[in-house]
Amino acid sequence: MELTAREDIEAPLDQVFAELTDFEGIERQVLRRGIDVKRTNDTGAAAQGLAWQAGFKFRGKTRTADIELCEFAAPEQMVFQSVSGGLEARTVVDLVALSRSRTRIGVSTDFGAKTLSARLLLQSLKLAKGGLDKRFKTRMAGLAKDLENRLKA
Repeated sequence: MELTAREDIEAPLDQVFAELTDFEGIERQVLRRGIDVKRTNDTGAAAQGLAWQAGFKFRGKTRTADIELCEFAAPEQMVFQSVSGGLEARTVVDLVALSRSRTRIGVSTDFGAKTLSARLLLQSLKLAKGGLDKRFKTRMAGLAKDLENRLKA
């Protein structure tokens, strides 16, 4: 199953990429939302191989996820691989300069299941795909707006 969203931002590509690769700032935002996150290998800078472990509640249970930045092509693309139980997700963040002061962010997440329980979860998500698509796009629009406002300030 795949979720995709695209948003345009009134900011130059380099500034958008710099903001998206401020992983320390992103980690602080995630912690404020109640998700425990810690780096498992600190390379010091945004680079391929950077990894995190996150703990969160989902459907009443505490879950963990291992997230790795597996591809990094500055300033155009980042690819993250996530594993939580038997559920795997590959998230691709693409940046395209539309003009000197306008950037398009594209986010695509592809889910896969390795276990029976993950397949059942994925099947229930597929049944609710319309609602998930809408929530994903709404959330992406909000994140893009926040990013644009931070870059204007």
